[in-house]
Amino acid sequence: MGCENYKNKPITIRKPQIKDGNQIFHLVKKCKPLDINSLYYYLLICAHFDQTSVISELDNEIIGYISAYINPHQKNTLFIWQVAVHPGVRGQGLATKMMMDILGRNEVKPAKFIETTVTPSNQASMSLFGKIASKLDTNLQKFPFFTSDLFGESDHEEELLLRIGPLNK
Repeated sequence: MGCENYKNKPITIRKPQIKDGNQIFHLVKKCKPLDINSLYYYLLICAHFDQTSVISELDNEIIGYISAYINPHQKNTLFIWQVAVHPGVRGQGLATKMMMDILGRNEVKPAKFIETTVTPSNQASMSLFGKIASKLDTNLQKFPFFTSDLFGESDHEEELLLRIGPLNK
């Protein structure tokens, strides 16, 4: 991918479509330390959660992706499931732009909070969500959520719950 010349080209931010699932799957493979889910998972995200998820494209190649949904147990909370940005375009604010795109949608207007889980060692994600809270001029709280023992023998680090809000729209 020719990401080195992306600054001179338009990046499109839009809702995902089913046909995007395969490209999203391959993007996530390039985005360590993200957990790679099955291709079927990404197809379902595109089919069922397109109203609350987003992709970014450059020259018809997906370079950014966020999966999200309205928490069925907390209808006022948007849960961010996974954020992936191609290594060649990181550090340019693309994840923040994608988040703002989701937050601007009518389907998300009732949300008063954003939640996500992040491992303590994932400083890039910690930084991203800190920037989002700052940009939205609201609070960021961290809580224990999925302890490492819940992941069995996988050596998976604990996942902290990050809660941003209340959102002032």
